[in-house]
Amino acid sequence: MISPGAAEISRGVLRLMNDHGYAGVTEMTLANGRRADVAAIGPGGEITIVEIKSSVADFRSDQKWPEYRPFCDRFYFAVGQDFPHDLIPEETGLIIADAFGGAVIREAVCEKLVAARRKAVTLRFARLAATRLCHPVIA
Repeated sequence: MISPGAAEISRGVLRLMNDHGYAGVTEMTLANGRRADVAAIGPGGEITIVEIKSSVADFRSDQKWPEYRPFCDRFYFAVGQDFPHDLIPEETGLIIADAFGGAVIREAVCEKLVAARRKAVTLRFARLAATRLCHPVIA
């Protein structure tokens, strides 16, 4: 279950992604069983995953983020305004967000997915979005 602070950050991240031409979904399960807080696909098919951290305790207790990297071109952490930026690993992007929007503070390094992985992630994304559109209660 997503915490109220995380829900606000997620909303801001989705608005930021939309402003940059990306379509996003929340809570997307990846092929390795991990669940991305936000997954977004850009106009050229590029895939971004955003892990939301609503508190320092949340960040410190959850170090599974490297397991998301093989499923995206870019990986970001999204945090609230008061989160200490120096805790976020340098090799990841950083977004500051609230319920109304967000800003990219540090760009993520782009590590292009191979074609087969990109297709698999894109299909998973499309099926999740379509399921939520047709059956919002079960998705």
